Amino acid sequence: MHHITKLSVNINKIATLRNSRGGNNPDVLKAARDIERFGADGITVHPRPDERHIRYSDVREIKKMISTEFNIEGNCREQKFVDLVLETRPEQVTLVPDDLGQITSDHGWDTIKHKDYLTEMIRVFQQAGIRVSIFVDPVIAMVEGAAATGTNRIELYTEGYAKKYLTDKENAVAPYLSAAQRAGELGLGINAGHDLDMHNLSYFKQHIPWVNEVSIGHALVCDALYLGLENTIQLYKRQLQ
Repeated sequence: MHHITKLSVNINKIATLRNSRGGNNPDVLKAARDIERFGADGITVHPRPDERHIRYSDVREIKKMISTEFNIEGNCREQKFVDLVLETRPEQVTLVPDDLGQITSDHGWDTIKHKDYLTEMIRVFQQAGIRVSIFVDPVIAMVEGAAATGTNRIELYTEGYAKKYLTDKENAVAPYLSAAQRAGELGLGINAGHDLDMHNLSYFKQHIPWVNEVSIGHALVCDALYLGLENTIQLYKRQLQ
């Protein structure tokens, strides 16, 4: 059976470029619409408290105009973030255990230690009709802990895979495969993201074909500088076939 894996494009870096000059070039809202038109299955944003890339106003506007899936990632310990998600009601919220001021996300949740907190927060979003995914490292105990919180999905945090892929593909993918198999047994949907790119994506998908969605930002935007945005999205989609 051929599993469809959705490509959600994280547009944070497009916002970073815009913000660096203070004007509206590139136009983040137009980019979101075009990325969807070019074949992406969804748009991901990760607003941070300092709004250094995606602004809260961007999130509100994007929600009004895209027709594919909207995924908002962020730190649910910030009430401002929780309020934004409940106001805009995206199809999916991805809860990330960021520290304040973090450059980029660099670890999954300790789903055992934070079980009560996660269970409570997940319920808040689910009651608003929003599917919840939580960032998890490829560790069986953490996947089992995630299932106990009531989350709909986990997002496997793939930085470790991307790093090891260059020297040892088989060992790179092994923990992710075990974690994904356990998640499947527990009825959890599986997303994946962080440092996935044109080189390592296809191998990941071949080994874990039942992944529901990958979320890719930085690498895709970098590739688009050379290859063009529409072409890049099509190339990434092809890696998932």
